[in-house]
Formats: sequence, C-alpha cells, structure tokens
Amino acid sequence: MRSKTTEHKEGKATVKIVYFTSKTLADGSHPFVVRVTKNRKQVYRYTGLSLHPKHWNATKKEIRRTYPDKLREDLLDKLDGWRKKYEEAATTLAGNDEQHDAETVFKKAIEGRQAQRRVKLLAYIEELAVGMVAAGQVGNAGVYRDLANQLAKFIGAEYSAPEPPLGKGQEVEKAAWVKQHDIPFDRVSVTFCNEWEATLRATGVEEITLSLRFRTLRAVLNKAIDAELAKAENYPFARTVTERRKFQVGKFDVTTAKRAISRDELRKLEALQPATDRQGLAKDVFLFSFYCGGINFVDLAQLRWQDLTGTDEHGRPQRLSYVRQKTGGKFAFKLLAPAATIVAAYRPFTFAGLASYVFPVLDSRKHQAATQIKNRLHKVLGQVNKDLKELGKQAGIATPLTTYVARHSMATTLKQDGNSTAVISQLMGHKSEAVTAVYLDSFASDIIDSAFDSLL
Repeated sequence: MRSKTTEHKEGKATVKIVYFTSKTLADGSHPFVVRVTKNRKQVYRYTGLSLHPKHWNATKKEIRRTYPDKLREDLLDKLDGWRKKYEEAATTLAGNDEQHDAETVFKKAIEGRQAQRRVKLLAYIEELAVGMVAAGQVGNAGVYRDLANQLAKFIGAEYSAPEPPLGKGQEVEKAAWVKQHDIPFDRVSVTFCNEWEATLRATGVEEITLSLRFRTLRAVLNKAIDAELAKAENYPFARTVTERRKFQVGKFDVTTAKRAISRDELRKLEALQPATDRQGLAKDVFLFSFYCGGINFVDLAQLRWQDLTGTDEHGRPQRLSYVRQKTGGKFAFKLLAPAATIVAAYRPFTFAGLASYVFPVLDSRKHQAATQIKNRLHKVLGQVNKDLKELGKQAGIATPLTTYVARHSMATTLKQDGNSTAVISQLMGHKSEAVTAVYLDSFASDIIDSAFDSLL
C-alpha cells in the first residue's frame, strides 16, 4: 500500500535571522526578525529583540566583538532559539512531504508552541525587560519593570492577595507570587484598563504618568501579538478615533504646566550662595544646563574632560562636544563664560585624566555596569531636584525648580529673543518642531495674554 504523499518531493523552507535595518525603533535600534523563504516568497516575523547599530558590524553582518561578552552570548542564544523554532517547523513539513508555503511554516511553529502560548502578562513583561537589558537598553527595561510592579499591585488587590515581597533576598518569593497571580493576555480588556486607571487615579498618579504606563502596556500587547502570544481580536486599545468603545490612550492630558523661569529669576539663582556642597552641585547643574542648550542631566553627568577642548586666557575650556545618550545625536558648540567658569571650578577636584568625569556624580571605579550607572544617576537626580526646589524657595522663585525647568527656560529665553522654533529644536536635539512646541507652550500663552492686555 502506497503512503499518501504529494506527487513531487516538497522542498524545505529556509529560515534565517535578519537584522532588519529598514525598521528603526524609537530608541534608535533595529529589530531582529525571522525570515522564512519558500518558493521565492519571503515572510517576516518580529522576534521582539533589537540592537543599536553601533553594536552591529554591517560588513561582517554580525554583532561587534566590542559588545559585552555576556550580553552578546545572551542575545545570540535568544536569536538561535527563534531560529530553531521555525527551523524545526520547516523540517517537519518537508519531512512529511506536505505541500506548503512560508506562511504555513509560521503556522506549524505556532502549533509547536502551545506551551509558550500559556505565557502570561507579567512574565512576558519581565522577558521583554531582560531582553532590553541584554541589548543595553537599561532605561527602557526600567520603564517595563515599573509597569509590571504597578500591574502586580493592582492584580494583587483584585485577587485580595498580599503584594509580592520587594526586599533583597526575596526574589524567589516575588517570582512565585507573580507566577501564581499572573493573568493571561485576554484578561487585559477595556474593563481591566478602566479599572486600573481608576485605581491609579485614586492614588494621585498624574496624567503624564498615566499616559506613560498605558502606552507601555499597549506596546507590550503589540509585541505579544507580533510574537503570536496574544490574539489581535482581544486588543483593548483604540487604533482609530472611530473605536470609541475601546480604551483611548490619547485621552490623557500630557500638556505641561509652566516650567520656565525668567532671566530676572535666573539672576536671583545665580546670586544665591548655597549652604552645602550638595546644593552647590544642584545650582551648577541647573545653570550649566541652561547655558549649554538645555543639556539633560543624564548627558551632563556623563561628560568627561575629553569632551571639553580649547582654553581661553583664563584657562577655561572653550568648546563642548558630546553625544546625546537618548538619541545618539552629536552636539558641538562653544561654551559661554558662565558654563566655562562652572566646569573650570570642578577641575581641581575631578580631573584625573581626560577620561575622568567632569561633574562629581559618577565614579568610574565604582560605576561601570549600565545598571550601576542608571541607579546612580537616578539617585543623584532625585537629590538635585530636591535641592533645586529648596534653592528656588530661598531665591524667591515661585516655579518649583528641576533640571527640566532649566531646559524649558533655555528654550523660552531663545524664543523670546526671536530665534525660530526650528533652530531651538535642533539645539535641543528634538526629532521634530512639534516636540519643541511643547516646551514653548507657556511662552505662547504669555504672548496671548499680552495681546489681550493691549485691548485695555
């Protein structure tokens, strides 16, 4: 008896992991995709893994050897796991002599991943965070883990279960709690989102934080759908304005309150004599940011003496060049006298070679790993903003001072002096003038108010 088979020997589909440079993610990285080719037709699926181009050797088409070994090995293992899943499906289909195309390979792989389909929300978020850390995206990983922690609290309250332990040495207990009280993706419904929003609002969470958490949750579900772990028909978020019954992430008011101070107020801060070295650092951070195009704290804290060049007649540096951590954008400009004076004052205390940090925030001997640097910056930023608020009160400035106020103030001052939004946008490293416009909202309001005053 002949076995049931096709009239021809069915060929095997080829499976390859591709660094997909045609797609650029928000953090500047490119995603890795699985490419299945059958009968000259190619089909792609995202893996959820990505890598910044500075770590990719385009000539050899491989991860650069300079990428940390542990992170490199972890990423390669994950990518190999994706390849094997679809390679096995392709081998099975060819071995069974089943007529098929590239899409069939993906469907077959899904059948073999039924156990993986039971991956739940919190576990998946942690999986994404681990992948981000491996790719050097420590900041993004922190955002995703914060989301998971907040969702865990909400889920715990819903189940009337105690919150997971968060102390050191209790990781095992926390993992067990998450596994026990995790929820499947289809539980994240419109009702779930509405109830979580109400819970967050009851604790006083601000609009901008609500927007961030729901945008991150939406991104998690999008990734889960792309990875075929969640069903698109259960998606709770509105994709268009016509989907009024679904959860609208765009409803949150993320416009900023007035966060710029005037030149006169800046002079008051400059004249103030801080009582402690810590307050002195906070004052210097604010003023240096203002006079250096609104450089943000993360970039400021990681400036090294090699980024400063030239000297004037007083021995102060004349130019600053640096790469913005968030976007990879390159900046180079002259240092105004106030900024040059600030860094010159730190030279006797922090200069131990061109590679040493300018400001006394990071210690290259202590803070080496990306996580160590992130934690240190987070801690010191909190201290700086706390001290700035106190300094603002002492100087009689009504607006609560933060490092972001320095950035807003710089933008507003330039606009008042007649500089175009396009120039300010380029100086601040924004991707579009629309982003810069957010910083200038309060300025626009002042202009309108003045216009009405002219009617009197």
